[in-house]
Amino acid sequence: MQFLAMGVIWGASFLFMKVALEGVSFGQVAWSRTLLGAIALGLIVLVTRPRVTAPDGRQGPVLPREPVVWGHFLVVSVTTCVIPYLCFAWAEQYVSSSLASIYNATTPIMTALMATLVFRVERLSGSRWFGVGLGIIGVLVVIGPWQIAGFTGSLAGQLACLVATLCYGFTFGYQRKFLSQRPIAPATFAFLSIGVSAVVMLALTPWLALEPVELDWAIVSSLLALGVLGTGLAYIWNINVLRAWGPTNVSTVTYVTPVVGVGLGILLLGEQLSWHEPVGGALVLVGILFAQGRLRLGRRRAAASAAPAA
Repeated sequence: MQFLAMGVIWGASFLFMKVALEGVSFGQVAWSRTLLGAIALGLIVLVTRPRVTAPDGRQGPVLPREPVVWGHFLVVSVTTCVIPYLCFAWAEQYVSSSLASIYNATTPIMTALMATLVFRVERLSGSRWFGVGLGIIGVLVVIGPWQIAGFTGSLAGQLACLVATLCYGFTFGYQRKFLSQRPIAPATFAFLSIGVSAVVMLALTPWLALEPVELDWAIVSSLLALGVLGTGLAYIWNINVLRAWGPTNVSTVTYVTPVVGVGLGILLLGEQLSWHEPVGGALVLVGILFAQGRLRLGRRRAAASAAPAA
C-alpha cells in the first residue's frame, strides 16, 4: 500500500504543480513544497526520534554532529530539491504535466550515467550501456527535434526537466559515495535532505516567494498535497519500502509515476500527447529495464548454450 501510495503521489505531483501555477509563481511552488515537506518530516523526526545503534551497542544522536556531514547534506539539498523543484515548476509553465512526468522517468538513466562516469561507484555491462543509449534515444524521440523551429518555450521547458533529472542522478551518486555508509537513521536522512533545502529556500525568499498570489481551494490543496505528501510523507514511505523490498524493487516506482502523471493530466486537465511523446516514453522505460539489469542482451542465447552443458 505504501508503494502504491508513493507512486500515485509522486505521479500526481506534476498535476499539483500545474494547478498551483494558476495562482502562484514557479518559485513560490518550489518554496512552498520544500517548506511544507520539511515541516512534515521534522514533526515525524521530533515524535519518533529515530536513532542508529552503533557496533558497540550505543545509540547515536538523532542528528549528526560532524560538520562534514552537514556540508554533504547541503550539496544534496541543492541537487535533490532546490534546483530540481525550481526546474520542474518553471518548466510546467511551458510544457504539460503529462510531458513533465515522462521526463521525470529518465532519472534512472541519469543516475546510471552519474554513478558510472562521474562518481565511479558502479560499472555498467554491455546490456546496461545499451539501456542507457536506448533511454537517450527515447528522450530525443520525446523532444521531437524534427518539429522544433527554434529555442521556444516548450523546448526550454523540456530541457529544464532534463536538468532536474540530471540533478537527481547526481544526488543518488553523491549520496552513495559520501553518505550511504554513515550511521544516519532513514527518517533523519530524509528530514536533513528536505530540511536543509528549506533553509536554502528561506534564504532565497526575497527572490522566490514575495510576489502577489491568487489563492483558492484548489491551489491551496495542491500546494499542501505537493508539500506534505509528495515532499514529506512519500519519503518516509519510500524508506519503509526500501527496507522491506530492497533498492532494486523499490526503484520500480519509476514505472508507476509517469503512468499516473500522464493519466491524471489527460483525465483532469484535458492534456493531449503527440504520438512521439508516449513512444519516446516507452523507449525510456525499456531502456531503464536494461540499465537496471532487469533485461539483458543475449539472455536466451546464453541460456540455450548452457542447457547442453547442464
